[in-house]
Amino acid sequence: MLNLASITPATWATQALANLDDILLDHAHCEKKAASTAISLIFRYPEYPQLAIPLARLAREELAHFEEVIGHLRTRGLEFSRQRPSPYAARLMEAVRKSMPGKLLDTLLCCGLIEARSCERMQRLAEALETTDHVSLTKLYRGLLACEARHHATYVDLARSLELVPETQLRTRLAELAAHEAEVIASAPDIPRLHN
Repeated sequence: MLNLASITPATWATQALANLDDILLDHAHCEKKAASTAISLIFRYPEYPQLAIPLARLAREELAHFEEVIGHLRTRGLEFSRQRPSPYAARLMEAVRKSMPGKLLDTLLCCGLIEARSCERMQRLAEALETTDHVSLTKLYRGLLACEARHHATYVDLARSLELVPETQLRTRLAELAAHEAEVIASAPDIPRLHN
């Protein structure tokens, strides 16, 4: 279960298909950022050693996906380059509380929601790509679904394993953050990005 409070409309996939180069470049940036976030959490919270190995594994997998997406960009005659970022993650993280333990709990749950939205969007994109001749991209996005769902579960399970709050509070906070995420995604600017 992805714990999202909203679903992506079919129109998003239509726009994504019309702007595949932009979506692929954004996807590469998302994978890079996901790896960086996992590593930064290891550095930021050494007092929680149970984060280290799961997040190191997650970071390695995100970097492997980054390389895979760059391969698809190059197949299309493109290179990894700068791109105006989506405000999605920054706006989502505005809901993170400033003091502990809420700060760590919210950060982990928000990271989980980003992975959940990635999974949902990649599924939409894979379904749309199946109606085209983009066989390798269809395979890419179908192949990433289980990983993205697992990354979502990893973040939620890590938040749970730290026992920062009772389970009922964790579930309540996850629902609150999911509602915030739904508002962020609904008000995102109309540019071709994975999370817009």
